[in-house]
Amino acid sequence: MTEAIHTGSDNVYADLGYTDAAEMQRKSLLAHEIAKSIKARKMTQEAAAQMLGIDQAKISKITRGQFRGVSEAKMLELIAKLGHDVTIRVGKTKRKDQGKIALQFA
Repeated sequence: MTEAIHTGSDNVYADLGYTDAAEMQRKSLLAHEIAKSIKARKMTQEAAAQMLGIDQAKISKITRGQFRGVSEAKMLELIAKLGHDVTIRVGKTKRKDQGKIALQFA
């Protein structure tokens, strides 16, 4: 018995049928950057929580990909507190349809 293999898109949340797939993908990238920054600083979750002004349980959830209930704005604030510059640039789209939100990490 063979099963068909389906090629997914570049967004696993869309492939799983989430209605907020684009937001979830952005938040997963932000969560990864938060976890990476904490690790690079060799901080414990407790130390990171104290520095960021949130509780350790929230840090644990974010770094494990459980970020529902945490806004993108809050995640951007945490990244800035971890020593990263965050720049938001708004520009007109060249397409006639809706614009998009994209993240770039330096």
